[in-house]
Amino acid sequence: MKNPKMVANAEKQRRFRERQKEQGKQQVRGYVSPQGMESYKELSAKTGWSDSELLSNALRITYAAYKCGQIKLLNEWLKDNDK
Repeated sequence: MKNPKMVANAEKQRRFRERQKEQGKQQVRGYVSPQGMESYKELSAKTGWSDSELLSNALRITYAAYKCGQIKLLNEWLKDNDK
């Protein structure tokens, strides 16, 4: 028989994921390089953004650079600044 606390926690997590989906949010995750983690910590400290907000805004900024034809410039800056 399953532990009641584990079942309750799994149910709580399921409800949380359902609420996020209802709000139109989608979970996206991956592994982060050491340089990326450094940038994450710095941005988190300076902005006070949550993990979710950081990821969402990073994607939006990258997309904006792409739409403005600046993605090559962004990549070059990242390489030159070792970030």
